[in-house]
Amino acid sequence: MSGSLPLTPDGTGECHAGISRVNQIVSWLERHYQLAVIAIAIAIYLGCSFSPPSLMDDVDSVQASISRTMLRTGNWVTPHLDGIKYFEKPPLKYWMIAIFFKLFGDSAFVARLPMVICTILLCWLTARMGEWAFNRRTGLLAGVMLATSIGLFLFTRVLISDVALTLTIALAMWSFLRALDSEERHPRRWALLFGASVGTGLLFKGLIAALFPLASGFLYLCFSHQLTERETWRRLIPLRSALIGLAIAAPWHVLATLENPPYFYVSMESGPGVYHGFFWLYFFNEHILRFLNRRYPRDYNTVPRLLFWSLHLVWFFPWSVYFPGWLKLRYRGSDRASRMRLMALCWIGFLMLFFSFSSTQEYYSMPCYPAIALLLACAAASNDAWIYKWLRRCDVLLAITCTLAAGAIAFILASVWGLPTPGDISHALMQHPSEYTLSLGHLGDLTLSSFAYLRMPLIVAGIAFVIGVLGMLRLKPAARFIAAAVMMVLFFHAARLAMITFDPYLSSKPLADALLKSPKGKLIVDDQYYTFSSVFFYADTKALLLNGRVNNLEYGSFAPDAPHVFITDSDLPRLWSQPQRWYLVAEKDRFEQIERMLGQDRVFVVRKSGGKYLITNYQILNTAELRVPARVPQPAEACVNCSGSLCLQERRRSPIDGNPSHPLYTQSAHIVLHRAVSAARSYTAPLPVPAEKSQPVSDLENFHS
Repeated sequence: MSGSLPLTPDGTGECHAGISRVNQIVSWLERHYQLAVIAIAIAIYLGCSFSPPSLMDDVDSVQASISRTMLRTGNWVTPHLDGIKYFEKPPLKYWMIAIFFKLFGDSAFVARLPMVICTILLCWLTARMGEWAFNRRTGLLAGVMLATSIGLFLFTRVLISDVALTLTIALAMWSFLRALDSEERHPRRWALLFGASVGTGLLFKGLIAALFPLASGFLYLCFSHQLTERETWRRLIPLRSALIGLAIAAPWHVLATLENPPYFYVSMESGPGVYHGFFWLYFFNEHILRFLNRRYPRDYNTVPRLLFWSLHLVWFFPWSVYFPGWLKLRYRGSDRASRMRLMALCWIGFLMLFFSFSSTQEYYSMPCYPAIALLLACAAASNDAWIYKWLRRCDVLLAITCTLAAGAIAFILASVWGLPTPGDISHALMQHPSEYTLSLGHLGDLTLSSFAYLRMPLIVAGIAFVIGVLGMLRLKPAARFIAAAVMMVLFFHAARLAMITFDPYLSSKPLADALLKSPKGKLIVDDQYYTFSSVFFYADTKALLLNGRVNNLEYGSFAPDAPHVFITDSDLPRLWSQPQRWYLVAEKDRFEQIERMLGQDRVFVVRKSGGKYLITNYQILNTAELRVPARVPQPAEACVNCSGSLCLQERRRSPIDGNPSHPLYTQSAHIVLHRAVSAARSYTAPLPVPAEKSQPVSDLENFHS
């Protein structure tokens, strides 16, 4: 921030010992700016990548499952989910995760490592760009601002490849500038690196990895009047750069097209029940029609344009209070600093305008985060007197903001301190499924009572904001950015503690763990794959999808070689009545419907967690743990094992599924023995099923769990 200036604009300076020590600290950080930025990024992104929290349902576990499937099958061209082809994204992130799985084993921490490394490299690269164009102080501030921005932290909590895309775009933009720099001794090497960066980005996120650098570079050449200069194209060597990019990206695209015909189907129509191979889905449906908001399936939403722009005040908190400093920056000139500022402006402008005319998610603007950080750091390190005075007012605004945040946390803690916290946090949340097509849709599930489960994260976050307030008010300008950075590091670790509390709600790992401990059987997953994707990863299994032929897997399900893994409600009773054991995972609302559909006496709860259920069709008897059925029907006659009176009075549904240690669980040895005998009989000798009902669904005859 501008607070790193050792002298006031009038040059008077401050000479007492406290200022001297602060200047020494800042000076040391500037000399070792790369080490400082890497250390902060590691403290945040590596420190918050350990499990718990577990891999979440939805995208998080999907990426890990695809990667493990690639590693095991040896098919590195066509991604698969539950045996179904999945063409939505390029494969480089899958390849990286699969390689890490091969080296270190398949776990949540290992799955996160590739994107963690990309995030740390992005922060370091941004610092290097700032040092190259401006000075070490600006490089330090740019790297710290990016590393401690809320947006970068928030959108790297899931295994999406946008941070890797951002890394390749940032490297491409820097290579572009260095290739054009008159002082650069090896411009053609940087031009080739530009092509390599674009080609790598194509394998991370698709065509936008080429569109954004090329369009931003074109605008830069136009505004800097270099577009028609012969020297420009001699330095950029566009043909050779393009060949490098194609050599990296083209092989996978060609192989995927050949492996998944028809080869070149062309249509601007997208709808259900069709399969046109890889080429049409990837290039037309996932790129052109998505941009035009005409893609099918419509499993996404779009953020209102004004909100999409204004949310950057949140994504770059606490540094967003310094946005007004951009107004006084110099964007015209032949010096390196002016050229970098102009490039950053073209970079931000094109990307934001592009997504203003397209379907938009909150994180789509991440590829311009390095450019925003560079301009903020440039303003913060400026010696301009107007900027300095303005940013001092911004320091006060930041102190007020942190004070309000700390006060709000104190109020919430006081309101929920005495509230009980039964079970997990899912008991206190209010679901809004219609909002889940946005990346932050689950934030709307929070209620005031849910904060009772978040006392420790709130306390840590409150301490972080108090540090921010004290830093803004008590420290001299040179040290204020350090206090703000420390505040954000602590705040992000408070966020990790909160995500651990949300773990049973956002992940289904407890259900997967219970499944692994249960007798062997086949699995049915209610709803689409994404709903319980962490069960697939942690249980390391395939499953039938009940009413799951929708959204992401719908297209691949119509491929000629697609396995038959989709069933409907009409198929479920037939499967459930078979002598073999079946398991089913479902959310609470569907569990109640399924229980009515199958009959209460045929539904046994194995585990409940986060408002989700794992059930089976036969009661489980285990020497270490006896699980109680969801509902034990009242017998119509006296029990054959005893007089019957005690059983009729004591048999009930356990509030804690199968947990004998729970105080409400029947403690009578007689009753426990009676239930054990009944369970053993139901498991080892199930009642015979009529022939017409025992036949499996024909398409599922060879299904293997």
